[in-house]
Amino acid sequence: MANETMRIFFPLKIVTYPKGEYGLEDNPVEISPAEAVAYEGAILASIAKENRLFENDRGLAEYIHDEALNKKVYSLYPSVEIVDGELWGVMTAGLTEPLSGEETTELLDYVVGQNADGYEQPG
Repeated sequence: MANETMRIFFPLKIVTYPKGEYGLEDNPVEISPAEAVAYEGAILASIAKENRLFENDRGLAEYIHDEALNKKVYSLYPSVEIVDGELWGVMTAGLTEPLSGEETTELLDYVVGQNADGYEQPG
């Protein structure tokens, strides 16, 4: 079980697809992190729905391939949080023991890779 918590913050790129007369428009609209604050509740609800799909209570940590890092990172879950009036992404890691500098870099690289895939919420 986790003894420590590490929170990793990252900027968000939020793209919406407005509904038109015949369904979703083909023209995506990017909204700023400040504008996205108005949608925090809906985004959190969507993330919570996706988080329930994990097969166990470890979240994204179950997919960490490095064995040593996988043992130290008990859980890893995405979320969002308002920071200075803007919506930011945050990954919360439950750690069984402190990470070395190299392991922290490895975890940050893993989070960047997970974020590169992005999250999609249908219309």
